[in-house]
Amino acid sequence: MAEKLPEWIVCQIGAREHYGIARALRRAGCLSGVLTDFWLPPGSMVGSMPGAARLRDRYHRDLDASKVYAPNLRMLGFEGVLRIRSLSGWDGIIKRNHLFQQEALKRLRKWRAPMSGGQTPTLFSYSYAALELFREVKDWGWRTVLGQIDPGPGEDAIVQNLRAAHPEWAEGIEHSPPESYWQDWREECGLADRIMVNSEWSRKLLVAEGIDREKLEVLPLAYDVGRASNCGSHPTFQKKSQLRVLFLGQAIVRKGIQDLVAAARLLTEAPIQIDIVGPHGVLPSGLPSNLVFHGAVPRSEAAQWYQQSDLFVLPTHSDGFALTQLEAMAQGVPVIATPCCGDVVVEGVNGWVVPAGNAQVLAERLRQIAQSPDMLESMRKAAMATAEGFGLERVAQALTQVGTEVVI
Repeated sequence: MAEKLPEWIVCQIGAREHYGIARALRRAGCLSGVLTDFWLPPGSMVGSMPGAARLRDRYHRDLDASKVYAPNLRMLGFEGVLRIRSLSGWDGIIKRNHLFQQEALKRLRKWRAPMSGGQTPTLFSYSYAALELFREVKDWGWRTVLGQIDPGPGEDAIVQNLRAAHPEWAEGIEHSPPESYWQDWREECGLADRIMVNSEWSRKLLVAEGIDREKLEVLPLAYDVGRASNCGSHPTFQKKSQLRVLFLGQAIVRKGIQDLVAAARLLTEAPIQIDIVGPHGVLPSGLPSNLVFHGAVPRSEAAQWYQQSDLFVLPTHSDGFALTQLEAMAQGVPVIATPCCGDVVVEGVNGWVVPAGNAQVLAERLRQIAQSPDMLESMRKAAMATAEGFGLERVAQALTQVGTEVVI
């Protein structure tokens, strides 16, 4: 007996947005299937295998009642082969994307069946791992929605320029994909009925690349405030204390690590410590002492870093959204960001906006905050209120609206 075709099927590699799209659709009552690379419910055999610790976050209890399929063993074997053959970087990413799509198509073919009421199903898949899926399901008459995870080749051009300008960071973990990667992406965009971007910044860069403006819809990322523990429980910062500033993410030029280092050099006499939490390449020599690099941490430990910080800083040159803004605000931590990401920060209300690439302005803002701690205290409640406004319900409403508007 054929399995009942869902109204929406979500395909995704990894736990992006904590499965936010799938969870929003489930709440709206129109999700019946999720295809992902790893899914490890409590007690999963794969989760107990050696080397699988980093995969144990690949589960969300909100989807317990939904149909979720993941080729765990097939993908785990692939990851093992990558490690044995020392394949990394874009070669490994492209091969992973291809394998996942092949495995997802096998399952989609089993799920394919007429829908009750004659409704046309919608397949949602994230960029760079959607082309093979879209090619096939378009032949079935399905709707296709592409979740664009970043600002595309325009962002890559920004990164190339930054790496050339800051060679001390150029040997890190940030490299450009081959041209074939962008060619496939353009075909994905052509096959998509709608393309969901997470910010006006992303839409601007995609339009500049010639992507059809009529296809683009801005859908900010969602954050479930209920996930944040001990919101706003960190000690009150006082002028006589040391200001704890947090940067959480990859320490790369796109995220503005070079600007944060330059700002830190201007603040060596100020009572400020900047904690860099996230993966990084070989660090340049001569870094200022008020910067501390802690390396990567599991997602489950991120909340602890927010809770012990007074301020979150994101000097990014380009981000599709930057969910860390909401993660910080959910903990009552105001944010310094740039205009090159999701529109979360309201100047002087829940944080500050500084120009990308301007270390002098960033340093001056940090100095002002250290000298006037009451600026932070008045923003904590506003920050938490901002995070509460980015819930899954808004995402569900936007997606279901898109589903009714798309015409094949």
